Amino acid sequence: MTSDQRKKLALLMLNMFIAVGSFGIIIPIIPSYLKELGQGGTAAGLIIAIFAFAQFLVSPIGGKWADKYGRRPLINIGLLTLAISMFLFYFADSIWLLYLSRAIGGIGCAFLIPAIYAYVADITTMDQRAKGNSFISASMSLGIVIGPGIGGFLADFGLKTPLLVSAIVGLLAFVVSYFTLKESLEEVVETATPQLIDNNQSMIKDIILSVKKPFFIPLVITLIMSFGLMSYETVLGLYVDDKFGATPQEIAFMITSTGLIGVIMQLFVVDRLVKSIGEVNVLKLFLIVTASGFFLSIIAGSYTMFFAISLLIFLATSILRPVLTTLISKMAGNEQGFAMGMNNAYMSIGNIMGPLLAGALYDIDILYPFIAGLIILVLTIIFTFMWKGVKIQRAALKGGH
Repeated sequence: MTSDQRKKLALLMLNMFIAVGSFGIIIPIIPSYLKELGQGGTAAGLIIAIFAFAQFLVSPIGGKWADKYGRRPLINIGLLTLAISMFLFYFADSIWLLYLSRAIGGIGCAFLIPAIYAYVADITTMDQRAKGNSFISASMSLGIVIGPGIGGFLADFGLKTPLLVSAIVGLLAFVVSYFTLKESLEEVVETATPQLIDNNQSMIKDIILSVKKPFFIPLVITLIMSFGLMSYETVLGLYVDDKFGATPQEIAFMITSTGLIGVIMQLFVVDRLVKSIGEVNVLKLFLIVTASGFFLSIIAGSYTMFFAISLLIFLATSILRPVLTTLISKMAGNEQGFAMGMNNAYMSIGNIMGPLLAGALYDIDILYPFIAGLIILVLTIIFTFMWKGVKIQRAALKGGH
């Protein structure tokens, strides 16, 4: 990559880290904060679901606007919206304001994330695309890992301190991006197809339209991966506590370790793997690895074994995420914003459905979430091998791989 590409990519990584970190930073304080408002588990679940649902609803619009108006305006609007949501969270004195702040935060991410991935597609060649997406995914993973740690540290200075710091940092990120980030999309109006310029088109119609696109199957796999990963994360702490009597420190160490392994894979492994065997083969291989991890989770007999299996699952999904994004990007042509918006929307569907189903199944039997995830992954693998060898591989080759 050139020096200019690296500078732009570094700024995009910073923006993504702040976006994801702003959500992670609130995780340690949510239980105490909700107690102050007289709320409990239901409210905690709604905070996550409302954020994901707002992101799901607005992502297709954000993607289309990124194609029509350019990447830079959507990135800046997204950063500013996230900062506003954190300020609202900080000043919230009722549960309804809290819910509103998370909805606004979800909208901010819906504007920001598709535009960032579309920007990466604009500034990279086909051969560089996997590396660029891997770096963005790594910054996302780093935000997930570091965010809660920063939140826990800042909470020592006051329960709401993490919220205020997150809001201020988000505002500073907007200012820096506004004055330094240049537009990457040339001939903005001409690059958007007539179908995508219709901003009044409903989200349901966007979903239907995506079914006809060559990148539909990677979108479905993205949904399933998000569904499985969020299901796993939702019951992870509960399971190791109920099954193995893990302490809070052991649970925190597990979550941090799995996040760090994801960052390492995305920074140093994904690009080499893709160049070695191609996106399609990486996708097939690590879907199998993920399914194997879910199977081993069912039979794990100790905390140490389950910890190792969790590392394997998060390693696989950390590779799958940027590879899927790269496949979608390569197939999208001049519809990068729309494709990345739909990618974000499908991921949000999984983020909504995964925790809801996993929680319900866990209350029936603690192994059911893992069994359900395994069944879904096996069906996905079969479908992927049947379909991908014929159509997606051709599309990827046409895209320049």
